[in-house]
Amino acid sequence: MKLTLENPSPTNVVRGYGDGEIRIGETRVTSSCLVAARTLIADLRPRNPAGLELDDLETLFALQPEVAIVGWAGGQFLMPPRQRRWFLERGIGIEVMELGAACRTYNVLVQDGRPVVALLFPFRV
Repeated sequence: MKLTLENPSPTNVVRGYGDGEIRIGETRVTSSCLVAARTLIADLRPRNPAGLELDDLETLFALQPEVAIVGWAGGQFLMPPRQRRWFLERGIGIEVMELGAACRTYNVLVQDGRPVVALLFPFRV
């Protein structure tokens, strides 16, 4: 799916997603990634949110977002309590949703100037 956004600032926005890839600005990412207003980290270790470990989230926590959005192409995902606790202990809200909804929600929040981070998993595995 292609998202059409005009973005005159250097803020990272998701321009499209599907078929195992995500377009962030002019960058094509073919791996799991972390994206924030001025940060893009591709090649996250897990291919789906169930594989997240605490060490995978160090960069996210260092950014001190207000909210973290987790989007997965595999559909709705119930994050286990131990993973949710990692965010809640740091005062970070966590929202888990389908990849398309996560991309759209991230774009709205980041363009509104909110401190948001998205973990995006473009694979159905």
